Amino acid sequence: MDVKQKASLFAILSASVLASSKFVVGLMSGSMAVVSSGLDSLLDIFMSIMNLFAIRKAAEPADSDHQYGHGKAEDLAGVVQSIVIILSGLIIIYRAVDTFLEGQAITYSYFDLPVMCFSLCVSFAISAVLSRIGRKTGSNALQADALHYLSDLYSNSGAILAIILTFYTGKTFFDLAFAVIIGLIILVSALKILKRGVSGLMDASIPDQIEKEIEAILLNKPYPFAGYHKMRTRFSGSRKYIDFHLLLCRKLSIDEAHQLADEVEQEIEKNVALIDVVVHVEPCEHACELTESRARC
Repeated sequence: MDVKQKASLFAILSASVLASSKFVVGLMSGSMAVVSSGLDSLLDIFMSIMNLFAIRKAAEPADSDHQYGHGKAEDLAGVVQSIVIILSGLIIIYRAVDTFLEGQAITYSYFDLPVMCFSLCVSFAISAVLSRIGRKTGSNALQADALHYLSDLYSNSGAILAIILTFYTGKTFFDLAFAVIIGLIILVSALKILKRGVSGLMDASIPDQIEKEIEAILLNKPYPFAGYHKMRTRFSGSRKYIDFHLLLCRKLSIDEAHQLADEVEQEIEKNVALIDVVVHVEPCEHACELTESRARC
């Protein structure tokens, strides 16, 4: 089990504790804010389980049917998760409005506030761990999971504020209003995850910062390098793909040009993690007398 799978398993176990505790306490008191936060944690479990399977699938090596690997399993998981989360957010909002119209009573216990404060701390810890490992490994699935747990900080804070206001004012409006706010937060978080997953499935370009790092490597090469063109990039799950045409002095032999292309590939792979580089060698179109100075077409 690699570090990405361990991170997903950590999130699953933590979210299971949070969901069960919030559901029990919320159903005892009748607080829709707490129950909504519990449903949010239940969604976290679903997301993290799906991420675990997606990460395992994405880690499988390329085969005859998937010659570019299985990285898009992570992107597909993000799309499915976002759709489920959007539906759940709508259900939370509908349930909160319905409860308000029916005028159901809310009776807080001594456990509501401590459970939500505990949930706030745990959600922060989960989000920090997933975000750090997601950035380190380049995993879209883990970064999407971290984003959702980050939204839990807002939903948990809202539930805590709702408990305090409802307890001291005796008005259930605050509890139900914050339940609606939590539902909206879930919807916004889901749309961000959906956008990231769709971008991966649509072969969107890798981040501009990484492209600039690669361009800096290519543009600072001395003679016999003469520049590059036709660069294309995309990402699939946590893996990045790039191909471009490398321009070299036309006086080089095939062996020399091939060796220089290998050196460029190795340098890029050394500086950018989880990247697959394909270099096409082309002769510089200009005939010149350069031997040592920098050449550029």
